[in-house]
Amino acid sequence: MTKDLRIGVVGCGYWGSKHVRVLSSISDVDVALIDQDSARRNQLTQSYTVFATVPRLEDVASSLDAVIIATPPTTHYPVAKAALEAGLHVLVEKPMTTDIDDAVHLNRLAEERNRCLMVGHTFEYNPAVWSLADTIRTPEFGRVRYINSARLNLGLYQQDTDVLWDLAPHDISIINRILDSRPTSVSAWGLKLMGDKSDVAYLSLRYGDIDVNASIHVSWLDPLKVRRTTVVGENCMAVYDDVSADERLRIFDKGVDKTPTETSPGHPLHYRNGNIVSPYIDFQEPLMLELNAFVRAIRTGERPVADGTSGLDVVATLCAADASQRLGGSWVNVPDPSSTTTELTGESSLRLVEVAK
Repeated sequence: MTKDLRIGVVGCGYWGSKHVRVLSSISDVDVALIDQDSARRNQLTQSYTVFATVPRLEDVASSLDAVIIATPPTTHYPVAKAALEAGLHVLVEKPMTTDIDDAVHLNRLAEERNRCLMVGHTFEYNPAVWSLADTIRTPEFGRVRYINSARLNLGLYQQDTDVLWDLAPHDISIINRILDSRPTSVSAWGLKLMGDKSDVAYLSLRYGDIDVNASIHVSWLDPLKVRRTTVVGENCMAVYDDVSADERLRIFDKGVDKTPTETSPGHPLHYRNGNIVSPYIDFQEPLMLELNAFVRAIRTGERPVADGTSGLDVVATLCAADASQRLGGSWVNVPDPSSTTTELTGESSLRLVEVAK
């Protein structure tokens, strides 16, 4: 008989409490609450059965198999590092770290300790995103030409990060997953409208290896909640709308064709309009799928989809975006630490960032 896994949730606020809810529904998992705020812990114990409730990870680490880290982004690295050094499997919320070197170090540490390192890119476990990825890889869709993504709402303002680091990891991870690639260069700019951190930002990505461009718009200051990704292909277009309850994915048989003729100079455009299809999606809660994948990875050694490398790719993109903003929106190369032999030196990870030619 397989023994229950003991998983601690570090940080029991808005998102951490969701992890507690889902973990509590998995039959072979026991949950521990780890948060310095005793009121948060006490509130959750009224709804869920837990085996421990403590203020610090070190108070219960020896009794755990794994942790889920849902603390503020600037604390992700030290908490994840301590957990891996204690021999625990780790799922850390996005962004995995706020520094490239830290992300590289966590990946190395997980490999050395033979522990699972997973990042909370929840949308990589969204069935609608899986269906979108399958759709754009069909011959009927044609080569992907362009992607546009928007993630807008009014709030939730974060104290220790800007809107780019808060919201863009979702869109970057979605685009990376459906393209099975990573950005090679980035241009970014933001607006500071309500404080000293950007609350509206725009991000342009180049996937040089597959010749695809993508743009992302994120905002904490918009009257409508928008969670939409549009993929334009040679033959079709697809729109993934996570806000839609019934039609999360729609495929449009429409586009623009160049149709040169003997009597018309240049390349006149022909507009093509066909059917709109909304395929059936067997939708399941992405967080449940994500946590089941974490449990499965711990038990079997299976490498999760949203692994440490996925987290590192997103962190590298965001660090390059920060550099671009400081340079007034100039295109900046996204460093690929996984392909460099540079040793960690304690210097700023932006030493790897170069202005794109």
